[in-house]
Amino acid sequence: MYSKKMKIFAFTSIRSEYDLMSALYKRLSLDSDVDFQLIVSGTHLVPAQGGSVSEIENDGFIISYRIETLLASDSQVSRVKSAAILQSACADILSNETPDLVIFAGDREDVLIYASVCAFLNIPTIHFFGGDHAKDSHVDNPVRHATSKLASVHFVSTEEHKTRLLAIGEPERRIFVIGSVALDKFLSEPIVTKSEVLNRIGIDSDAEDEKIAVLIFHPVDSELGRTGTYIHNMVSVLNGLGYHVYAGMPNSDPGNHAIRDALITLKGSARITIYENLSRPLFVNLLRSADLMIGNSSAGLLEAPSIPLPAVNVGERQKGRLAPSNVIFSSGSVEAITQAVLHTESEEFLSQLRCISNPYGDGRSVDRAYGLIKKINFSEYVRKPEDPLES
Repeated sequence: MYSKKMKIFAFTSIRSEYDLMSALYKRLSLDSDVDFQLIVSGTHLVPAQGGSVSEIENDGFIISYRIETLLASDSQVSRVKSAAILQSACADILSNETPDLVIFAGDREDVLIYASVCAFLNIPTIHFFGGDHAKDSHVDNPVRHATSKLASVHFVSTEEHKTRLLAIGEPERRIFVIGSVALDKFLSEPIVTKSEVLNRIGIDSDAEDEKIAVLIFHPVDSELGRTGTYIHNMVSVLNGLGYHVYAGMPNSDPGNHAIRDALITLKGSARITIYENLSRPLFVNLLRSADLMIGNSSAGLLEAPSIPLPAVNVGERQKGRLAPSNVIFSSGSVEAITQAVLHTESEEFLSQLRCISNPYGDGRSVDRAYGLIKKINFSEYVRKPEDPLES
């Protein structure tokens, strides 16, 4: 008897979010009972932002649709207009394809588009990483919560995130705590030696004896005028303390140009290596080889504890989120950064770091997500009018 394959669409617009989800995407693509399709947009398709679509293709995925959305302007208006382009394209694709399920992750404006279009078209959705929250006044926070009010089902990382979704009125039956699917790669990715990692990045073998700091810093609205200073302060402190800095270029949020310019300016005068995109195996093993992570990337909170790796979070971004004990929060001054880095080198800090467990998961979340996707009848979870007074 003929059985119709389950058609699952996944949307991705930026390298960091794709890397979080890629292990689950691979698992679904290998299932003969699933018609898995990937739709790519945003920075993936912009060579100046690293053109990370090539990494997706190297992972063996066939891309069903490519949506050119990103405007070159470095402004809030361009972000909104890019979202409008995405919405128009998604409406046509989803209404024509009518998938059985749509998957998306995170807190960028893109997820609000996917969730709203699918809600209007009665297409079931899973939102990954809902229920999180930072006290950094960034628009991503209300975007994440608004998306949760539109999504059909939530696959969340922690009990705290579930509690927050319950607090905004989400029915408990829609919420599943699975841990973070991003952590599975730290169990599954083969180990590469430090010397081989540096060789692949193109660094002299002489740098192998230096301490390594991985710097990833993204723009925050309230700190746009200070980001260049923060970058210079971090690199100056780290070089002064004997670190070689491996700096990733920022995401495409407004204000990213100032960060890019600051990193490029430092390239000729500091011990710094700048990268646009690294393959997943190389990035995972760079973190494994590192002595410190610094900046304001969520990877310091979510992923670094799985190594475990000290993380100094500079500025307002990530404040208020569930933070493991590997994370030290710091202002952007030279004095504060110096004090924070020195604290991560103390025997007391390193001793507790060796005993840390990651509150975001155990590295086996892909199995949980995949099992639920195969088990749940998602047609029963399509959003219906729910009275908040009756929840």
